Amino acid sequence: MRAGPYVVVGAGLMGAATAWQLATRGEEVVLLERDVPAGDQGSSHGSARIFRYAYPEPFYAELVVRAEPLWDQLEKDSGKQLIDRVGCVDHGRIRQPEDLARVLEQAGVEHALYSPAEAMERWPQFIFDTPVLHQPAAGVLDAHTTVEAMVDLAVAAGAQLHTSWPVAFITRSGTGFVVTGPDGATLEAAHVVVAAGGWLPDLLQHLSLPPAFLAGLPRFTVMQENAYHFPYRDADQPWPTLIHKDDLQVYGLPGGLDAGFAGQKLAEYNGGRPMRSAAQQNGVIDPANRAKVVEYVRRHLPGLVPEPYAETTCLFTNTPDENFVLDSADSVTVVSPCSGHGAKFAPLIGAMVADLATGAGDVPAAFRPGTGTLVF
Repeated sequence: MRAGPYVVVGAGLMGAATAWQLATRGEEVVLLERDVPAGDQGSSHGSARIFRYAYPEPFYAELVVRAEPLWDQLEKDSGKQLIDRVGCVDHGRIRQPEDLARVLEQAGVEHALYSPAEAMERWPQFIFDTPVLHQPAAGVLDAHTTVEAMVDLAVAAGAQLHTSWPVAFITRSGTGFVVTGPDGATLEAAHVVVAAGGWLPDLLQHLSLPPAFLAGLPRFTVMQENAYHFPYRDADQPWPTLIHKDDLQVYGLPGGLDAGFAGQKLAEYNGGRPMRSAAQQNGVIDPANRAKVVEYVRRHLPGLVPEPYAETTCLFTNTPDENFVLDSADSVTVVSPCSGHGAKFAPLIGAMVADLATGAGDVPAAFRPGTGTLVF
């Protein structure tokens, strides 16, 4: 079977975004997925991710602003609502809400700062002990529906989708590549984009990439995270998303379809089990982590019943500095917008990768550790 010229490995958020961008530019694209798009064994399943603007670094806050028109385009072209703008509250000694507010002011993002008392009057379901930053246009991103929308648009533009097609290795052949998959099946391509999420660390060893390029990539650590859904005490009370950084770093958001629309999804950031790759995941919740998050709910979220009615695991693929990796060498592009904060950038990442792969443009040097310089 001959494919050409672009093969995209992985139909999660970033692979789907790349295939959508390439296909709508008129490129011939084959999208390969080891399971199904946004499948349960990857990083992009489920209906609940935080969409926010607040970052300590102006670089990332400005990237969210750049991503906005692409989200608007994706919602318009797909006819689907992908972001529910319920707002976000940031607080905590380490989160430093005042500093975040200055970044948002610079980026032109609507926001407000409240004292703890003002914030608790507005959101009585929380207990606050520091100033609180509110971003009214932030909210909840439906990752699964976003992947479906981008895959559908890519296929409508001419892309081919192959599911249940795990890639074993990619080898150079003449001026292109042979991508080998299940039962020895092969595809040929002139350019390969690898957006394999938590499966990337294993796959890197089976790519035809220069040793110097591989040596320049950061160390990837895959985390099996624990997430819990806690019932609302008042089902009619509106809930924003939240990020709280103090002794414990916690994020939370309305759970949507994942939680039967009945509760808030809470997790400790990077509170899970480190692994070499997604192949080592077991889906087992850590009871010590559960107890820690339950105690957090008791102390800080009186609007929730401190007993989870559902729980799950998910994958983060981390770099040491939490920067993304979008880098290319010898017609292979490696995509790892990771560390648990990449979802909000998905359509922009797809556009950047399409630029990089086709030569239409470059990406920020901070994302090119194999060939660039890490600067903001």
